Amino acid sequence: NDNLLCLWDATTTASRVTQPRVQMTDHQAAVKALAWSPHERHLLASGGGTADRCIKFWNSQNGALLNSIDTGSQVCALMWNPFEKEILSSHGFARNEISLWKYPSMAKVKELEGHTSRVLHLACSPDGSTVVSAAGDETLRFWEVFCPPTKSKKTAIDRQSGMPSKLSWTTQIR
Repeated sequence: NDNLLCLWDATTTASRVTQPRVQMTDHQAAVKALAWSPHERHLLASGGGTADRCIKFWNSQNGALLNSIDTGSQVCALMWNPFEKEILSSHGFARNEISLWKYPSMAKVKELEGHTSRVLHLACSPDGSTVVSAAGDETLRFWEVFCPPTKSKKTAIDRQSGMPSKLSWTTQIR
């Protein structure tokens, strides 16, 4: 493992180019996670393994390191909030948790706990509000993390249960 993050130009790869267009060398362990920002062109997030524990943000045009945050544990997966400038990270040793961060400040918004082993994968529902996590403990967990924008700030009440709707509850987890 060389701890490198390399970006190749797809238009020149077919012509047998042997060098990446950009090579980023700042991770201190294997690069375990990648996520393109849906909010900023050329913004790429990467997560490092146990000896690194960092989420790094890159300008993919020139390879410049824009920001880095030490998460305190191995980064296994990354996912951007489709509605806001937030990024979700899943972790292995030593915390086995999921963390929601505000970008670009990287202030931690929420920690989601429940898995007992490395949280290896994250996937988002089609509506963008629910995230499923898969971990080495052989469980799937569903989290209502991301809140789609609404036209009204009023709390919606479910007519059958009389309780706040899923959307309102999602807003309250923060």
